[in-house]
Amino acid sequence: MPEKPVTLTYRQTLQMRRNYVGRSCKLHFEVAPLKIVRASRQYLYDDTGNEFLDCINNVSHVGHCHPHVVSAGQTQMAMLTTCAGFLNDQMAEYAKRLISTLPDKLCVCFFVNSGSEANDLSLRLARSYTKREDVIVLENAYHGNLGNLIEISPLKFKKLNMQKKDWVHIAPCPDTYRGKYREGEVPNPSLSYSNEVKQIIEEVQDQGRGIAAFMCEPLMSASGIVTFPKNYLQNVYRHVRENGGVCLADEVQTGLGRTGENFWAFQSHDVVPDIVSIGKPIGNGHPMAVVITTKEIADTLVEFGSTFGGNPVSCAVGMAVLDVIQNEMLISSAKSVGKCLLDGFRAILPHHSMMGDVRGQGMIIGVELVMDKDSKKPAKEAAEILCYRAKEQNIILANDGPGYNVIVLTPPLCFNCDNARRVIQVFDSILKSIETEAASVGLTSSGIDMNQSETGDVPITVISGTLDRIHQTTSDDDDGCTDEKRARYEEMD
Repeated sequence: MPEKPVTLTYRQTLQMRRNYVGRSCKLHFEVAPLKIVRASRQYLYDDTGNEFLDCINNVSHVGHCHPHVVSAGQTQMAMLTTCAGFLNDQMAEYAKRLISTLPDKLCVCFFVNSGSEANDLSLRLARSYTKREDVIVLENAYHGNLGNLIEISPLKFKKLNMQKKDWVHIAPCPDTYRGKYREGEVPNPSLSYSNEVKQIIEEVQDQGRGIAAFMCEPLMSASGIVTFPKNYLQNVYRHVRENGGVCLADEVQTGLGRTGENFWAFQSHDVVPDIVSIGKPIGNGHPMAVVITTKEIADTLVEFGSTFGGNPVSCAVGMAVLDVIQNEMLISSAKSVGKCLLDGFRAILPHHSMMGDVRGQGMIIGVELVMDKDSKKPAKEAAEILCYRAKEQNIILANDGPGYNVIVLTPPLCFNCDNARRVIQVFDSILKSIETEAASVGLTSSGIDMNQSETGDVPITVISGTLDRIHQTTSDDDDGCTDEKRARYEEMD
């Protein structure tokens, strides 16, 4: 009989991760991470049995460990899983089903394994078709973790102090709350932002070059949940196409009904991209992604191969996800529950001095925290404190955006209105306490003065209690790691 798996203590798991996993691979709640051992629907369970409401895991699109998805993967894995190069019904059927959700011209699939791979291939297709190199992206955009995608992700390459490539052109993010053209300050922010793209195209042409592609998410996620003003994408797509470029929609975060109105987020803008990249949610946690484009663009790619892209297990999982979206009416659910979230947050906004903006669509929501509503100075510390205190009440939130001051909610689509009401109540209560504490010490231009710690931006008073559990677990001698290997990471402790 096989030996029973060894169950590691919390401390052992933490120490072994520090020893054997790259330091740049960050954890949620870095100073006091959770050890999650199982999950179901919209709930996570830690190693002590505590249940947490998951408000951030958009990867588990239809719910953690959905039985229909799990069964489909298990059944197919027991029958056949193979690399590319052979005919199989699963790939053909899945490609047909995906294409049926899209406008007619988007009719050719390329299967890969991650959103980064999909965006990389999208860029390659655009260049193959246009015979050009230059790309326009939006300020604070993020499109993936591969080398050339970091080069077109201003949110990342600026943090890494990388120099912008000559072929990368950055248009202002069409943020009407804190962007260059704000609602109420200019007559038509949408037109002003789209004209910025037009100007970039003209400047590139003046240099004797041309634009290969414009790439953006139809609703920007990593930049703090930015929704576009009406007609922005229509105007931008027109400018790009009139000058020989193609339009790429990065639906890795926003696709498969998350926005609650349509199957794809770009459909809310009445546009049809030339290339669509899909990732994260389509496998409900299984690593898979797809690029879908026109026949004309697809045919310009002379050769392409992906060892595991479109394998039978992945395609079986992908079809099961589509089944659940349809059978459980998750798109209409995303719309109604998303409205519950948006309405709830907007109802409490006037009562909070640090709530700057509430925005989003369907089940992708952002609440921006600011030091005050006039200056709109990002309240990063307040956002971090709120997330840690929500964790103490068994709710998992995240803060994101360029200033890490936007509370982001992208839960599994089985998230319901009762969950939404609970989140809003907890959020309201925690933010009131933060605002009271901030007022007691005085709001300054530097933020909230609450005994900053060397562990990061979160005040030590917030995390000291959560660290107790780490120190109450087994000793360092029980972590299964030798002193020689542990010594490499002593400076982290």
